[in-house]
Amino acid sequence: MPGMRKIQKPGQKKDCIEAGTRRAFFISMIRSFIFDIGNVLVPFDFNRAIRRIASQCAGPLDGFSPQAKEIVERYECGQIGRAEFLQQAIALFEYTGSEAEFVAAWEDIFEENCAMTRLVGSLHGRYPLYLLSNTSHIHADYFEVKYPVFQYFSGAVYSHLVACMKPGRPIFEIATRQFGVEPGETVYIDDLAANVATARELGFHALQYDHTQHARLLEQLAALGVGGISE
Repeated sequence: MPGMRKIQKPGQKKDCIEAGTRRAFFISMIRSFIFDIGNVLVPFDFNRAIRRIASQCAGPLDGFSPQAKEIVERYECGQIGRAEFLQQAIALFEYTGSEAEFVAAWEDIFEENCAMTRLVGSLHGRYPLYLLSNTSHIHADYFEVKYPVFQYFSGAVYSHLVACMKPGRPIFEIATRQFGVEPGETVYIDDLAANVATARELGFHALQYDHTQHARLLEQLAALGVGGISE
């Protein structure tokens, strides 16, 4: 009713103060962000490449096979280089097209996550933003140029360049040193549970992301006191 004073329940003021204190604490604690790339910034599907090269392969293709996965993992962890990867992959798929055509198909497996691009843009300028990804020369050279979201990042640690991969601890430790961040002041975002678990063990505010449930990430960031973010 007009003029009626709201009655404060016992302990309500204290609860509000404590909630405000916790929020202010998180605001002061979160000072940087580290993002995974695949299925976070840009969803991907290796089968897109398989379908694209299929018409130029001499033998039948069984999707993204265990053998193909093994070659990719060796490439992404730096055990083999670009030339050796292409040689082995082209032989495995019995590909009859040119190397340039194979690379064009292999790199084009991504698509933009527009909601994440908006979020990263709203964080840019207020927090240092970094990348930590299991990836390769071919893919990094492609997505860094293709997608505008990558302009917002000031540093990156890629598995093929440091010869180790997530979910192992060493690549996280390399990133921590290279970026000069404190895990307890840093949000780490990744789609894979194993990677998130390692990050949490090291003290990061690690969040598992599903690009089909982007709103959940926004809620988690708000709970950490990260404001001014775009939906």
